[in-house]
Amino acid sequence: MRVIQHTAMFEAYSHLRHKYPKISLYQERRLIKQAQGGSKVKRKELVERHIHFVIFRINKIVFPAYRTRFGEDILSQAIFILYDKIETYNLRYKDKYGNSKPVRFSSYIWKRIGGFIIDYVMKELNRERQERSLDQTETAHEKDALIWRYINSIS
Repeated sequence: MRVIQHTAMFEAYSHLRHKYPKISLYQERRLIKQAQGGSKVKRKELVERHIHFVIFRINKIVFPAYRTRFGEDILSQAIFILYDKIETYNLRYKDKYGNSKPVRFSSYIWKRIGGFIIDYVMKELNRERQERSLDQTETAHEKDALIWRYINSIS
């Protein structure tokens, strides 16, 4: 198993790995059932158990330069996704043949977290591009204004 790269921004969560050892699928499903039943303590535990999974996905998907810039924000937003996904996890999931098919919570959130990470980075990069474009447009307008002022002053 690959070791999660611990950057300074994720160090605050390193203690959770030791606090919550790996549990069986049965224990995880029982934890989800209690969380869905309204136990705030169990919801928090389930989220804390999966923070390292989110960090792993961030490290796997995001380039180091972008991870440094956006990593903490991605992680903080992903925590809300974990809470939402607890509610939508189907404890009675069945495959296309009607057979009971229990899945780990990390498997259930895998694509949602990965998609969110990609969307977040793309949105931030597009926002930065637009800001640079606006700055360049403002600079061009300022140059035009200076030219017109200069022309008006000499005429």
